[in-house]
Amino acid sequence: MTALLNIAQQFAKTVREITPLGNGLINDTYRVITDTHSFVLQRINRQVFAHPEQIMANLIMLNQHMQQKAPVDVKLQIPVILAISDGAILYQDENQDYWRALTFIEKTESLEAIRTLADAEQIGSALGHFHYLLSDLYPGLLQDTLPGFHIAPDYLKHYQKISLDTEPKANRYCAEFIDKFQSLAEDLENAKQQDLLTVRIIHGDPKINNFLFDTSSQRIVSLIDLDTVKPGLVHYDIGDCLRSCCHDMNTNRFNLDIAVAILKNYLAEAAAFFTEADYQYLYPAIRLIPFELGIRFYTDYLEGNRYFKVTDPEQNLHRAVAQFNLCEDIMGKEAVITQLIAELKP
Repeated sequence: MTALLNIAQQFAKTVREITPLGNGLINDTYRVITDTHSFVLQRINRQVFAHPEQIMANLIMLNQHMQQKAPVDVKLQIPVILAISDGAILYQDENQDYWRALTFIEKTESLEAIRTLADAEQIGSALGHFHYLLSDLYPGLLQDTLPGFHIAPDYLKHYQKISLDTEPKANRYCAEFIDKFQSLAEDLENAKQQDLLTVRIIHGDPKINNFLFDTSSQRIVSLIDLDTVKPGLVHYDIGDCLRSCCHDMNTNRFNLDIAVAILKNYLAEAAAFFTEADYQYLYPAIRLIPFELGIRFYTDYLEGNRYFKVTDPEQNLHRAVAQFNLCEDIMGKEAVITQLIAELKP
């Protein structure tokens, strides 16, 4: 705790309390309370983000773009970067780990599960608004902080290579599911290569607990965990958001009512920039993301849990099975989901 206190004091001299914040699988995150305010302190995981300075450059660009549109058009707060006394925005500790600080958005809460359809409506609107605000930001201005992130064919190739060397640990259900549906991995990347889908700016990780709800109004006021903001296909965001929000953890089924609420409100915001092809590839995106994440979890399990944090050696295997179960359910509901998208299309 002494080392953590020293790091926090680089950003504020009067530190009263430091407590863990959130349950992210990548960075270590803390809330720091001082005599006058609170802020978020994060250790950037070097195994995931090899170039922390690129993350910070993207955050600066994002903040500048939002400020140009505020206050009329912007309905979301973006955390502001805090500097240490010499003006630097990254602090490197004795272990060569990088730390940064961001403003803490007060009187907000994040959710681990949808409580009501009103929550789902808020999430759809917030993600659509985020994409709308960034739809006119040239993707080439941002760094690719995670090369290969959400490139499903690359995840598949890596798994296929790893699986040859880790056969004793293989799980029959996961291996057979990947082999049977491996063609799904190509859906969005093929569309991108054919110029059917446009590269825009994406959040990269719009799971449910990255949306902050105002504790009084229950309206979303912020979208956080912006390390993965980068050029990409918004379909990865849409698919991941629906995967996170519509996944019934007890049954590994896809909740259609929540999906309707999210998509209806997302498309109300996104209609301003969506193309015909964007609508056509919504269902493939919804189907792809749990398949992709299942591959990632399963590969990490085979490699000894190097990427995702785990509390036991089998956790990533259980996560993979759950994602493949969800993907299977989504495929069983293809006709219903595609009809839903057609009805929601303006």
